Amino acid sequence: MRRKAVLGRGQSCRWGGTGGRDGTPTAPGSALHPRPTPTRAWRGVLALLVAAAVAVPLAGAARPQPPAPPPAHLAPPTPATLATTYAAHRANAREASRMAAEHGDHHRADVERTLASSQLLDFDGRGSGLATEVLGDLAHADRVAVLVPGSDTGLDTYGRFRATALALHGRLTREAPAGTRTAVVAWLGYETPGTVSTAVATTGRAEEAAPRLRDLVRDVRAVAGRHVRLSLLCHSYGSVVCARAAGRLAADDIALLGSPGTGADTAAGLRTGARIWAARGAGDWVGDVPHLSADLLGTTVGFGADPVSPEFGARVFAAGDGGHSDYFAPGSASLANLTRIVLGETRAVTS
Repeated sequence: MRRKAVLGRGQSCRWGGTGGRDGTPTAPGSALHPRPTPTRAWRGVLALLVAAAVAVPLAGAARPQPPAPPPAHLAPPTPATLATTYAAHRANAREASRMAAEHGDHHRADVERTLASSQLLDFDGRGSGLATEVLGDLAHADRVAVLVPGSDTGLDTYGRFRATALALHGRLTREAPAGTRTAVVAWLGYETPGTVSTAVATTGRAEEAAPRLRDLVRDVRAVAGRHVRLSLLCHSYGSVVCARAAGRLAADDIALLGSPGTGADTAAGLRTGARIWAARGAGDWVGDVPHLSADLLGTTVGFGADPVSPEFGARVFAAGDGGHSDYFAPGSASLANLTRIVLGETRAVTS
């Protein structure tokens, strides 16, 4: 049964825990897991959400986005049309860069100029921006990793997301067995929520993004072929997106990195045939966030069970001492294990 915090008139707050610090299950009300009540911590969470609802729109309004052309509308890509798809989106990114420069937003112009020389399955420079970049030869890949980002990812912060894709692609290229071809798809295909916002604590953005992610996976398989082994690497709020898409998504592996939860009680609850992996670095602040869900005024806040808990049932792998943004850091245990997962070397994954 799903454990959920329900706040209503005259009601207290209640939720179930996942265990002590060593992972040992503990009962609610025990010394290690006292039964929580709606104390200052809960009131602080609610106050933060209310404050964010006011502050974030005002902050966003202070910085207008640069103008950009409408995106190119193309048929789904195939091996025969892939080069044409890349060219059309590169041209759109080039025009967006020119318009951003004329507007005086030179940082955005630089980002879009870089993308204008990349392999793009999609690009939209309007608003916070969307882009789907391919690293490697997608049409001939045997193994493909799709990166799904979390909060505060847009064209203005695209450099850090691209760095994760480059780090993974570089390691895959070095470690792939002879004859195994790899590609990485950096999918910024949805409007990510702000870290300090009400949207980051609800599934709304994920619900909107899930159909787009399914479309992306379908397009990747149409280009690379049905034989391709596909892994989704989902960071932070991106794990909520992957969870919402999982039931109707043709993936072989789904890795949840620094996940706040998925909205499901267990890995089986994602209703997918993919292997479900999970990891959290020792320095990741998500480990200090309560894994709960609460019904507030008709909206569910929070994502429930902790994906690295034994009760969730994912394949938990080592992520080292890194923080929330370190899962693809060169030389890290997490990047080594993600590389093994993508390459299908599952027995070599460390825990």
